[in-house]
Amino acid sequence: MADVTEIAAGPSVRIRSFLRKAYGRGRWRKMKGTARVRLPNGAARKVELHWYEAHGIGKRDLKIKRYLDEP
Repeated sequence: MADVTEIAAGPSVRIRSFLRKAYGRGRWRKMKGTARVRLPNGAARKVELHWYEAHGIGKRDLKIKRYLDEP
């Protein structure tokens, strides 16, 4: 993963109550970064990912937000 930056932290994370119920208490942060992933059809694409993470819990709910290269 590259170009990792924090989008929101603490009370700015909108789904903080869901994250606490599902994964436990922690300092939840919404993060974004770029990575090369292999899609189910076998293609390798460069994408922008968004996820939530907390210390001691790790990365949760990774999602592809957009493709950064041509197919």
